Amino acid sequence: MLLKVHRTANAAKEKDFDHHAHVIVVLPKADADLRKTPFPYAETLAQRLRRQDQKQWPSAPLTVDLPNAAGTRATLATVSPLASTFELLTLARKLVTPHTEQRPETLGIALVGLDDTLAKRCAEALLAALHAATFRLPTYKRDKSPARETRSIAVTVYGCDNSLNVERLAAEADGNNLARRLTSLPPNYLTPLLYRKEIEKLAKEHNWRMTFYDMKRLRKENCGAFLAVAQGSENDEAGIVHLRYAPRGKATERGLALVGKGVCFDTGGNNLKPAKSMHGMHEDMEGSAVALGTLLALSRLQVDFPIDCWLALTENLIGPRAFKQNDVVTASNGTHVEIVHTDAEGRLILADTLHLVSRQKPRLIVDYATLTGACVYALSTRYSGAFCNRPVLHDLALQAGRDSGERVWPFPMDDDFDTDLESQVADIKQCTLAGEADHILAARFLNRFVANTPWLHIDLAAGNNKGGLAHIPSDITGFGVRFTLNLLIDQGALEKLDEV
Repeated sequence: MLLKVHRTANAAKEKDFDHHAHVIVVLPKADADLRKTPFPYAETLAQRLRRQDQKQWPSAPLTVDLPNAAGTRATLATVSPLASTFELLTLARKLVTPHTEQRPETLGIALVGLDDTLAKRCAEALLAALHAATFRLPTYKRDKSPARETRSIAVTVYGCDNSLNVERLAAEADGNNLARRLTSLPPNYLTPLLYRKEIEKLAKEHNWRMTFYDMKRLRKENCGAFLAVAQGSENDEAGIVHLRYAPRGKATERGLALVGKGVCFDTGGNNLKPAKSMHGMHEDMEGSAVALGTLLALSRLQVDFPIDCWLALTENLIGPRAFKQNDVVTASNGTHVEIVHTDAEGRLILADTLHLVSRQKPRLIVDYATLTGACVYALSTRYSGAFCNRPVLHDLALQAGRDSGERVWPFPMDDDFDTDLESQVADIKQCTLAGEADHILAARFLNRFVANTPWLHIDLAAGNNKGGLAHIPSDITGFGVRFTLNLLIDQGALEKLDEV
């Protein structure tokens, strides 16, 4: 953990500012006289603002160097108590950037004049932003900048009580950072085989039980939908990884199932993508990375329910054996599927995986996938889509998105959408060529394979957002870890499903 956090309910004093080379100040948004705002160096900062003809503390970050011996770099902004979590996280990223770029050894966070609730929310946002900013994604440049070297930061939070849960923030960050790191790896550095070796190391470190469904076993399980996608590869590296975390005494209990799409590179298959669309398709495994990151975060927190994590790992390549349009494949639940487009491969590998998962009858399945362009067209890359087969999950997912700052928007799942997937030659079409509402049709397709188990499908439209998103500074966002922890821990999704 790069952050060493100390928190105190005491207000920051001038000697505290002088101790730190870097300070972040957050105040309530108000019309108060600048000269009467009680915090160190307030008058000095107020004078500088008045020179700019400003009469209020700014809502956008102000960065200045204080006139003390340390030349303390300070960033300052105001917040409204009505600010959403997403807004606070976005502000936090802007506030921490001028500091993390200089690789500080210590940093003070002064929460001035905020009530306890807003102070805690601001502290959480700033620490989340610091965790994300101090994590370095892999680089393959010959001349590595010294700024990329890892260094721990001693952070002191002033004006916030001990209710601030730094352990959970660190666990969420570890999960998100893992998801971002894996997703950023080039496709020749993260083939299905190399990915499995990464997972094996994590499983050993965290005492997860690991089972690998290789191609031979998948044939025995009649996973024809998954095998259709994998058969274009010249090797048999593809397969489904099953990880299990179980608290002591609960090894046999039903719990949570996490499922992730892990297409390590997607050419589109015989329906080949153009170069512009294929560039970046090493990120098509981000759903599996988010599922794995979520498992890591929940394991670090030692949650009291079992977790099964299923990762569908393959590539979608072209070649003499690659599946093609008008093929009919048979999924593991016996459904005959007509292939309409080979670039709609994600729903095929998830179909068989979800059926294997549903046989264990978990209390809830959550799957993550960079599945459809239609979801991006509908929401942009600021939100991700949510689809569920229980009304209670609709509301819980929406609230978890708001509270976590990883925003989702629920889409309809009405039965009549299935008419678009009716096939003349098989039980169901994989998709349509029209592309209309493809994100909804993909969810309706997957719904056939969950056997009425409570299920939430996250279409990761926000998996990559240019310039970062909320507190995340990289284009690759690792979206979903914070959302899921909020869904499970704060919204109590498992318990509420049990009550229905």
